[in-house]
Amino acid sequence: MGKAREFVHRGLLRVSLLLVVLVLVGCHGGGSNAKSKTEQHAARGTVVSVDVGTGMIALKTETIPNFMEAMTMDYPLEDKSAATELHPGDKITATLECERDDAGPKNLRLKDVVVVAQARPDYKPAMQYHVPAVGDAVPDFTLLNQSGKTIELKQFRGKVVALTFVYTRCPVADYCPRMSRNFAEIDKALAQDPAMYARTHLLSISFDPTYDTPKVLRSYGEAYTGKYTEETFAHWDFAAPEQAELDKIEEWFDLGVTPGESGALLHSLATVVVGKDGKVVAYYPTNEWTPAEVLAKMRAAAG
Repeated sequence: MGKAREFVHRGLLRVSLLLVVLVLVGCHGGGSNAKSKTEQHAARGTVVSVDVGTGMIALKTETIPNFMEAMTMDYPLEDKSAATELHPGDKITATLECERDDAGPKNLRLKDVVVVAQARPDYKPAMQYHVPAVGDAVPDFTLLNQSGKTIELKQFRGKVVALTFVYTRCPVADYCPRMSRNFAEIDKALAQDPAMYARTHLLSISFDPTYDTPKVLRSYGEAYTGKYTEETFAHWDFAAPEQAELDKIEEWFDLGVTPGESGALLHSLATVVVGKDGKVVAYYPTNEWTPAEVLAKMRAAAG
């Protein structure tokens, strides 16, 4: 792989329903005409074996809360050829997607696969990713915001900053749009308390600097704040780094970004609460956090 974290994000493959249903929910008598609902779960585990011919991997997963206990089973990858990039012992994160009807979950498959630790001793990734931990001092990255002004993280010292990563063309509602909707909810909640509003700031960072120019970011931000041309961006900046700076940002925030088709970017997520001293207060690597959780962290850190 060109990076330590590479994405598998294309079509859908099928998995044996009998094994999955027996393992996860036991035997159910009779069929069901109920409409299936697609659901997603964040999964983490270790690759046990790889079948390049079928594009299947055996994965020893950790417990997935409210879904299944830790176990080893076979899963299809979205792209069969991606199996050639995985090796026994690799540690990965992924989105486990399935449909659910009255009989239980079915058609399990893995998407958004990210290699977080390589098992091959002869492989040296070009980029070593850092996983933000509470207490880590966040580097002073430089960005260009929606107003065409250069901003730096250090200028927000003394305030509690919630930052997240998006790109304006993201087509997956549960990814970037969800992050922006969550931030809009946080922004409105903080605005109800002028003192807390003054002690906090929001920052949405685009990892698509070529397309996400200040003009594009301004339009995107105006839509999410709901103030449109009346938005002053005094409390919420939308910004993008230069490409050279972006590589460093991706590395530090454990953010994987891979070019897809037609301008799409296959990416992971990262949302961070930074304290008044510029150190990490909380880190959320998925889309499962709620505005209430982040608000609580921000209020506690702001004092």
